[in-house]
Amino acid sequence: MSDQAAPLPYRALHATHGGIWIATPDGEIREVGRGEAIAAAADTPMILLNAPMTGQRLGYAELSGLDLLELFAFVHPARFTVPTPAGIARTLGLPVPQQDEDAAMLLLEAARHLFDTLEWDGWGEREGAWSAAQSLFRLRWPWAGPVTERIARPAKAERWLFSRLPEWEDQAPRPAPLTVTVDEQAALDRLDALIGEDAERREGQRDYARAASHIFEPRRTAGKPHMLLAEAGTGIGKTLGYLAPASLWAAEADGAVWVSTFTKALQRQLDRETERIYPDPKIRREKVVVRKGRENYLCLLNLEDALQGGFAGRAAVLAQLVARWAAYSKDGDMVGGDLPGWLTTLFRRAGATALTDRRGECVYAGCPHYRKCFIERSARAAENAEIVIGNHALVMILAERRRAENNDNGGALSRIIFDEGHHLFDSADSTFSAALTGQETIELRRWIVGPEGRHRGRRRGLSARLMDVASYDEAGGQAIETANAAASELPSDNWLGRIGEGVPLGPIEKLLAAVRGTVYARADAQDAGYGLETEAAELDGHLVAAAATAIAALEALHRPLATLRGRLEAVFEDAPDWLDSQARARIEGAMMGLTLRNQMIAAWIALLSRLGGPADPDFVDWLAVDRIEGREYDIGLHRHWLDPTKPLAETVIKPAHGLIVTSATLKGGEDWDAADARAGAPHLDFAPDRFEAPSPFDYEANSEVLIVTDIKKGDMPALAGAYAKLIEAAGGGTLGLFTAIARLKAVHARIADRLAREGLPLYSQHVDPIDTGTLVDIFRDDPRASLLGTDALRDGVDVPGESLRLVVLETVPWPRPTVLHAARKLANGGNAYVDRLVRARLAQAFGRLIRRKDDVGMFVLLTAATPSRLLTAFPEGTPVARVPLDEAVARVAHRLSSVTEIGQQAAGDISLESE
Repeated sequence: MSDQAAPLPYRALHATHGGIWIATPDGEIREVGRGEAIAAAADTPMILLNAPMTGQRLGYAELSGLDLLELFAFVHPARFTVPTPAGIARTLGLPVPQQDEDAAMLLLEAARHLFDTLEWDGWGEREGAWSAAQSLFRLRWPWAGPVTERIARPAKAERWLFSRLPEWEDQAPRPAPLTVTVDEQAALDRLDALIGEDAERREGQRDYARAASHIFEPRRTAGKPHMLLAEAGTGIGKTLGYLAPASLWAAEADGAVWVSTFTKALQRQLDRETERIYPDPKIRREKVVVRKGRENYLCLLNLEDALQGGFAGRAAVLAQLVARWAAYSKDGDMVGGDLPGWLTTLFRRAGATALTDRRGECVYAGCPHYRKCFIERSARAAENAEIVIGNHALVMILAERRRAENNDNGGALSRIIFDEGHHLFDSADSTFSAALTGQETIELRRWIVGPEGRHRGRRRGLSARLMDVASYDEAGGQAIETANAAASELPSDNWLGRIGEGVPLGPIEKLLAAVRGTVYARADAQDAGYGLETEAAELDGHLVAAAATAIAALEALHRPLATLRGRLEAVFEDAPDWLDSQARARIEGAMMGLTLRNQMIAAWIALLSRLGGPADPDFVDWLAVDRIEGREYDIGLHRHWLDPTKPLAETVIKPAHGLIVTSATLKGGEDWDAADARAGAPHLDFAPDRFEAPSPFDYEANSEVLIVTDIKKGDMPALAGAYAKLIEAAGGGTLGLFTAIARLKAVHARIADRLAREGLPLYSQHVDPIDTGTLVDIFRDDPRASLLGTDALRDGVDVPGESLRLVVLETVPWPRPTVLHAARKLANGGNAYVDRLVRARLAQAFGRLIRRKDDVGMFVLLTAATPSRLLTAFPEGTPVARVPLDEAVARVAHRLSSVTEIGQQAAGDISLESE
């Protein structure tokens, strides 16, 4: 690539909370006001970095221009970068700008570098670029002109997406794992090999590996797996502690160990850790597979529809860039995989969700891209892997599916490790619940009859998917026709508008209208703008009558779907000549979908049948209207288990042969009874083994908890001022956690400009138009940045080192007073149950702070009303003090000033390395 290329004929605009700068091709950098910046951007195309965020900084929502991130996504699909000037500079090997005003010039330099790459013979992502550029030119993509000028037309037709993707191959079913035992010493030898000879020997980690090895012993009694509950404090090294025996067993038994997480961040970390076990990338691709729900993956049929005119405007541009990514993606994972998290937010997420299989409309072997499908490839790879990295919800869904199919399956899901086990209760709560809502019923209608809009003729719906069955089996064809007729009674497009206007159609819409009326009549805080709910108790006759009519409609749908599944089984047994492998796979997919949806409809009928009658002691039922800032988006009835670990125990734990439930905060500052409750142990007829290893970190020397005593509740200026002073004292590196989005937004609005003038960038969930994962990447990358957020950041952030040195909570994280929470509080000891939840949340939030042996950090609660009984949530020995704000600020500055200097030096070192 040439280092002396001619300057680009564009200007660049960079905006932060601290100012706005424009750089010109001749090297001039000028600070401007908002009005001038908006006028300049509207007059001629300017290079921007993240147009939605730049527009927000300017107060101009529909700002458009030459977005450098879009160009980066075209040139380097599936390549990670932090979407900031510093992040782009490091990725491209350019000097990192030291001041905000220098960032504007960096945008020009980065664009020139990317254009040079287009003409470089060694450009590794050239294939398919010329064809994509031609399509983007027709879509009037702002970068298309200069891009097409620099990409030479290939001498022969290039392989593009659908011809470039490899096909997966069918393999014989994997036999049940061999009966082997993992010896403790063998597990320790494997651990030593994984950590290396020069690594520090950690006895806690070795004890953990010994304990973990026992879950791989042969099961003695059906329904009684070897089960270990393990609390391993941060720094023990539990990941390698369980991977050492797991990898041994998987190799010797020819079986798969499922390692399940709650957060995508830990999935990525585990994927990296397995490089120690399988250093050869080719072998590792065979032995380690990351599995997620199908809604995470790109659907090639949906992408084809989008590329062939299904998307228009900006959404069509997104489809082309996603197609570029798909050709180079490792696994087609659009959510937490190698698709840049920031890419879809550049397009206001227009069309992004339509590119995945969120509606369950997959036609399996009926799809022309079935043999190249990312989802199918992942599922088949997992069948023969040694380590499968999944998530709690997927593991529970797969276990529930196998149970419904009476598939004991001695192989898959026989050995499970639930990391982040403190979330097991919440995952079970979501997985084993039922919700009869407008959104759920309209998705069911689409699955049965197909989409009703532009793509009505696509290969969707039962009739299209099972056309050959309908023509071969008369009873099956009749069942499909009957199901289609019954599905017409379900809500259809614009159902929410009709209910709002008082003209619902069909029995389900009329039921939802009655639910809405009851909720608005009974619920409190109707002017809050957020969701409303009320108990499903003492309901009036109108709603009960509407429920009875809805039950009849659902039963009329359930019967033909059950009949159809039976007819598909009969076709399988008869095995006609046309039932080749592809037809078999398509029918198996339909059978699976029918099983799941019949279960869902049965759960809806059970929920409605209870209305007006006595309460079921195992369940909590309520009515809800879901809203965002006053705008309704769903209405329905909900049912959750009072204790969701009861179905967890029956569905997941008892069928397994061995499993671990582990976390750094499994007990949540409580005793082992709390851990037992989270893991479902009270519903087992055997006692799990227990293991505990405290963190080796010196919390007494390296951390401190401060409870600020002089911030008055409800005083927003004081709250915002406290956040600003603490962030300034720490020099950034602050994670601010809120229990209410409204307060988060109010604080951000008051302090973002002030901090920016001090060189302290502030980012925020629910404010910045960018996804949470990318916000964390930005926060981790800049030691002077701070991040505000809510619950998702309390658990899903792993930022070791100086980038996270201060955690600030605006108040005690009490649970929301929902119908479900009230029922569980009543059933589990009242306020003691609430305290247990809060201690767990405090322990998880504090756990974000000290991630390495040399980390130093502070934890601040901005409320005097912090009961002393909750302070056992923090690690033993952690100093706790109640102080006024001024003293808290002084302590933060004193303790963290050296950390701040280290962070600044580290940032400087990175810059020098880049230069």
